[in-house]
Amino acid sequence: MDKVRIGVIGIGGMGSSHAKRIAEGQIPRCELAAVCDLDPSRFSAFPGVKAYEDSAELIRSGDVDAVIVATPHYGHTTIGIDALEQGLHVLVEKPISVHKADAERLIAAHTDEKQVFAAMFNQRTDPHYRKLKALIESGDLGKIQRTNWIITTWFRTESYYRSGGWRATWEGEGGGVLLNQCPHNLDLFQWLCGMPTSVRALGAIGKYHDIEVEDDITALLEYENGATGVFVTTTGEAPGTNRLEIIGDQGRVVCEGGKLSFTRNETPTSEYCANSPERFGKPEVWNCDIPVKGNGEQHLGILKNYVAAILDGVPLVAPAAEGIRSVELANAMLYAAMTGTTVQLPMDSAVFEKHLKTLIAESTFVKKTDDATDTSLKNSF
Repeated sequence: MDKVRIGVIGIGGMGSSHAKRIAEGQIPRCELAAVCDLDPSRFSAFPGVKAYEDSAELIRSGDVDAVIVATPHYGHTTIGIDALEQGLHVLVEKPISVHKADAERLIAAHTDEKQVFAAMFNQRTDPHYRKLKALIESGDLGKIQRTNWIITTWFRTESYYRSGGWRATWEGEGGGVLLNQCPHNLDLFQWLCGMPTSVRALGAIGKYHDIEVEDDITALLEYENGATGVFVTTTGEAPGTNRLEIIGDQGRVVCEGGKLSFTRNETPTSEYCANSPERFGKPEVWNCDIPVKGNGEQHLGILKNYVAAILDGVPLVAPAAEGIRSVELANAMLYAAMTGTTVQLPMDSAVFEKHLKTLIAESTFVKKTDDATDTSLKNSF
């Protein structure tokens, strides 16, 4: 094979962007061979490209070697499994699944190592996070003691939530800010700092919007080495903050406002604490602004990597199997907040799946329309 025939399943907002990049030749050695959507009016944007209203038909058509799954969230699992079982390469949008149990099912369907199975975690191409990861892995930051990410720049209006019938409902989307806006942040958080061993959280359903899912979360994480972390997010705050701070034994690194700053201790904190005769002293430091240019190739970079992995066997930037971690973090934060409990990780996937099915079954929420509003589920938890 010298060219990958790609089919895009789901050509709404994000899917259409992927399809256009491919159709315009922005990704070498591939072609847009087919598109699929439940709304056939969208096909006109891709004249001359084979179009399907049924994903199963596209997957079995013989027209494609690989697919990109960009449907609403629940379809990532079912369509992804179908494509993998039919021998296609698969790139799935974030989150890879709505909940951990579905993510386990999706990953289990990937049984052929020759099949490329990737996830659209485009933020992993950003040089800010790549340099931060290198700094951590080199040991220059020392043992991580505390992490803190305030990511509240996800402000959304009521109009946004009304723009799709599936948005902001348990049945249609499976969650709110954690599952829709934050999969990238949660993926980066675990990619950089690892997975915690327990999660506690506070939050609210529809605190700022007429929705039945969470739009405000503050989570406390505990790690095996004794480190702690805080993760704060909402879609109801403007102008919002995006500040990632990681403190290690040898200093502090902050990613904020497009800058990556490292304040390095001349003496590790633990060593200074144990040996200094100064009762109120602290280690001398030097400050360094780590040079970073741009934000990387983002979606385009992941698509290029996907094709190169298929044709050349290059390592994936974001293997789909790693996507279960951000799903688990989102599930754990939501479950901890809604139940008032501490969730131990690894999380029991069956427990959360049952919880979500109960939320769906017992939902009485009616999405706001011109003449109907039901705000009975606007409760803190």
